[in-house]
Amino acid sequence: MADHRSPAIILHSPQLGENIGAAARVMRNFGLTDLRLVTPRDGWPNPAADTMSAGAFEAGVTVTVHETLQDALEGITWLAAATARLRGMEKRVGDAQDAAEAAHARLGTGKSAIMFGAEKSGLPNDAVAVSDFLMTYPVDVDFKSLNLAQAVCVFCAEWGKLAIGPRADEGDNKAGLGDLAPRDELYRMFEHFEEELERAGYFFPPEKTALMKDNLRAALIRADWTRQEVQTFRGAIKALALGRGKARVIRDD
Repeated sequence: MADHRSPAIILHSPQLGENIGAAARVMRNFGLTDLRLVTPRDGWPNPAADTMSAGAFEAGVTVTVHETLQDALEGITWLAAATARLRGMEKRVGDAQDAAEAAHARLGTGKSAIMFGAEKSGLPNDAVAVSDFLMTYPVDVDFKSLNLAQAVCVFCAEWGKLAIGPRADEGDNKAGLGDLAPRDELYRMFEHFEEELERAGYFFPPEKTALMKDNLRAALIRADWTRQEVQTFRGAIKALALGRGKARVIRDD
């Protein structure tokens, strides 16, 4: 699902190789492959980054190292800067979803980039000044500290929703829902359930039977049943009904 037109991720003066590797890993998870480093503190290549990448570099993430931000911005036509402080600059501001949508809208018109600052100090003002968009996250004001790789992950996940979609592997539908049950099947399930409750003497006093049934149906309908779930539930009702009258074992332990 990687696309060379997808946004570049720029890490400005990153300190820890582990964060570079972790950022590369999550980039590849969501189809991003262009990683640009501006003056990484520990140089490049970095063994710690390779370990944390989980094979992302071999899987397509390319790394280029630049002495200046200007060099790193070669070919970039739209730049978002991740920052917790708005710096008093007049720029468009939004969250990761907004940044992803803006970058996605520019896929056919140029190359975008999302820029993140150093772990300790964030982005310098001159880097923020040349950005088109300020990306900020709605973190708790009492604990704003966000790991560099985690910050990259938040954007990449939003990008993945647009570029990859909710189901990257169409062959894997284990987590998907089956067909929703039509109302006629739900009515038969309700009636089956209510018949057994009637036999068990649940509806008492008789004059409240209609209201009790309405309340049960209202509660059950909120579950948004699938056809398979209806069949499963009716099987459970049948099993309980067939078990009527069987001896119950009372345990003391």
